[in-house]
Amino acid sequence: MSLRRSGGYFGTSSAKRVVKKLIANGTVSVRIEALQESERLDIVAHRVYGDASLWWVIAAASNIGWGLQVPPGVRLVIPVNVNPIIDALG
Repeated sequence: MSLRRSGGYFGTSSAKRVVKKLIANGTVSVRIEALQESERLDIVAHRVYGDASLWWVIAAASNIGWGLQVPPGVRLVIPVNVNPIIDALG
């Protein structure tokens, strides 16, 4: 679970639904990358967003589930702008 900006928590399914909806309706654009050897989702999130705690955005967009470590070569769907996602989740 991750903390909402407004307090409280949201879980995997609620975050995934929001992320997928915003990508599908074009509000959030994405780029595709393959996970490299010795990378984790938090490392990718830090590189892309400057904030490792946003790893769950990549996990939700990529249908990975709620795990930081996934095998190298996994196709990552990386939302380019996380602000609409964060705003939608409150």
